[in-house]
Amino acid sequence: MNSSEENLFNNAMTRYQSGASATEIIKDFEKITSSSPNSAAGWTCLAWLQLLCERNKDALYSARLAVKLNAQDPQARINLSLALLETKSKGVREQIDFVKRALLVLPELEKELKASIEDGMKRKSNWQALIKIKKWLDL
Repeated sequence: MNSSEENLFNNAMTRYQSGASATEIIKDFEKITSSSPNSAAGWTCLAWLQLLCERNKDALYSARLAVKLNAQDPQARINLSLALLETKSKGVREQIDFVKRALLVLPELEKELKASIEDGMKRKSNWQALIKIKKWLDL
């Protein structure tokens, strides 16, 4: 990412964390991923926003790309698991098993992932796929 794309990313993240809706910010991440197609973080964020907006097939594409670009990112794997569940696709167990192993190796990830799950539940109450993943990960 160049500096203007990085600024757009940081500004969009700040707005999101300040409570802006997913629909307000999704265009920023579409622009980021369009101009920086190898940005795993951009695709991870875009997938999350697409899931919040119930654009599940788009989220599946974005989440798969995020995992392809950074297979070690547990949040990308959670997003992929959510997209797989929402589209009734196969492969969820592999993603959940990876996140469980990552939590064993890096227990400090638990706080970050819990915060992400809490954010998802606040923004999309009664999100059944996220409730399942939270249970499977014991978070």
